[in-house]
Amino acid sequence: MNARILIVEDEFLVALDMQVGLEDAGHEVVGVADDWKSAIRLAESGPSVALVDINLCDGATGPSIGAWLGQEIGCTVIFVTANPRQIDIPIPGALGVMIKPVDSRQVVEAVSFAVAARLGKPSPTPPPGLMLLAS
Repeated sequence: MNARILIVEDEFLVALDMQVGLEDAGHEVVGVADDWKSAIRLAESGPSVALVDINLCDGATGPSIGAWLGQEIGCTVIFVTANPRQIDIPIPGALGVMIKPVDSRQVVEAVSFAVAARLGKPSPTPPPGLMLLAS
């Protein structure tokens, strides 16, 4: 169950760690975006899962980017942020949130859970580190 993944993260080392871990697990990372404009451009490649930080180099645009990815692209969105309280409204397509710092193993487990959820496969509990959002 490999996925095409978009990483929306403006901290280079955090994004690189996620990318390497995901690629080592067999997933395809379609790109790393650090703002709204680059996220829209990379979304043209049709990712199935997006890992989205809240605060990016163009401000707190993560929730808007996540909502756009969920509604327009049909992506499953996982927010990866140090500021989970900034997600204060339901966001279409958003599965859950992970609180930084996270390690690549946790990210891979969360993506695997998201892929299973996209395919309608039941999973008893989310992996450690992933808090599901109310839909």
